[in-house]
Amino acid sequence: MKKSLLVLFLAVSFSSLARVQQDTITSRLESPYEALQTFVTNTEGEEENLSAASILFNNYKMKTEEKIEYTKKLEQILEGAGIYIFFDKVPKEQDYFDSLTNEHRYAFMEEYPDVFLLRKNGRWQIQPPEMAQIDTVHKKLFKFGTDFILSEEAKEDKLGAYFLGLKIWQWIGIVAIFVFSYLVRALFSLVFEKLIVRVLDKVSHREVGNRYILPVAKPIGTMAVFLSLAVVYPMLQLPKEVGYYVMLAIKGLVPFFGMIAFLRLINIVEIFMLRWVSKTESSLDDQLVPLLKRILRICVVIVGGLLILDNLSIPILPLLTGLSIGGLAFALAAQDTIKNFFGSLMIFVDKPFQIGDWITTGEIDGTVEEVGFRSTRIRTFRNSLIYIPNGQLADSTIDNNGLRQYRRFKTTLAIKYDTPPERIEVFVEGLKKIHNVHPNTHKDRFEIHLNDMGASSLDILFYIFFEAPTWSDELKFRQEIILEILKLGRLLSVHFAFPTQTLHVEDLPGQLSLSPEYTLTKKDLNERLDKYFMEKQDVEGGK
Repeated sequence: MKKSLLVLFLAVSFSSLARVQQDTITSRLESPYEALQTFVTNTEGEEENLSAASILFNNYKMKTEEKIEYTKKLEQILEGAGIYIFFDKVPKEQDYFDSLTNEHRYAFMEEYPDVFLLRKNGRWQIQPPEMAQIDTVHKKLFKFGTDFILSEEAKEDKLGAYFLGLKIWQWIGIVAIFVFSYLVRALFSLVFEKLIVRVLDKVSHREVGNRYILPVAKPIGTMAVFLSLAVVYPMLQLPKEVGYYVMLAIKGLVPFFGMIAFLRLINIVEIFMLRWVSKTESSLDDQLVPLLKRILRICVVIVGGLLILDNLSIPILPLLTGLSIGGLAFALAAQDTIKNFFGSLMIFVDKPFQIGDWITTGEIDGTVEEVGFRSTRIRTFRNSLIYIPNGQLADSTIDNNGLRQYRRFKTTLAIKYDTPPERIEVFVEGLKKIHNVHPNTHKDRFEIHLNDMGASSLDILFYIFFEAPTWSDELKFRQEIILEILKLGRLLSVHFAFPTQTLHVEDLPGQLSLSPEYTLTKKDLNERLDKYFMEKQDVEGGK
């Protein structure tokens, strides 16, 4: 604070001493430049000539004393709002024409365009309608009747004396502003730290207060200080050279600290969002919070930056035009990045999978670990980590194994050809009982049958479904079923086959031929067939 006071002290001293040394010029109103030079020269310094400056106002019905009052008000507006007239930008043409309004007029205060010079009868002056606007602007600038301190009655003679280029009451006001700023900052710290944090402490949320609430209090308190300065600073009536930069700093710092406060408020919003997503069933919502946090931060920075530029009177439209052209070029250069961003949005909207789901897409097979701003991380079963761009993932076919209600177990049990049919029937029934008694099988959906005659075995189709939430559970249930099948085979003396080949040698010396002899006629075979089916019908009829 001491350094700031010293800098302000030197600035106002040198600027004020420099103003006193300016030469007074003849009152002329032939151009906007001459009219404003007449006003500024006769209102600056200790030897001001308000009567000469009042010719800027064109109202023949108004007395000189009333014009002087408007002169004072306009001077107070210029100094209070920190409006510095850059004369190198003021037109010197006598017939200057404003193309926007199609009039010979010149608005010399960008902040208050309703107050302007108008050319009549070859003289550039402020006309009666614009004089009424000066009253409006003056009341707006000096809020809550703070202009009373500028009246001559409110200043004693001793306080009105000059010291180092400023009046004594102005020096007192500078010190008072520093004290006032300190008190405002201390008040905000007291409210947030003593009141809010203590309340959170009573409800066992002290960590939330210290970690999130207090960091927000600091930029809000600083912003409140500068907002207060914007109200009380006009009363000081410091030189326009100083006021211009002071008000410029206030206009830029208020939205800046507001932006900082909103960026820290996002951390508090994140807490509530995390509590909300913790109550949802989808684990993908947990990944949505960091993405939304980044988007909110980007939006706050963009809006805050535009507000700062607007407050600093930097034209935003050309900037936005340039950004739109640059944005088009950027979009063409970074179309893959933009595609991935919208791909991530589509993933969060459609929710084709959740965190922890086992998915298969193309040749990639693994468990989803994280869905990011640009890519999705998948942990493969080799324990490697694969990053897939979200744009590619959103356009690809995804097989979500994690959303399966049941997990299929399909295998073929190969038994030897010499297994008796009766034993095969008992074995198949035993397989069905193994399925039915298992607590985690789908009882209404299974197929267990002698299904095929292979090259070296009789094949039994074993086709069932497990109610298994995870792959580990599925493997566990498979093991249990397979072990039961092996035990059943041992119990019934059913032997499992493996690929074999039998070599028959047709004739060997001293041995009979291995080829069977077929002596039965066709009639004998038909009689045997009819007898077999008649016996089978009798057995089934007896049942």
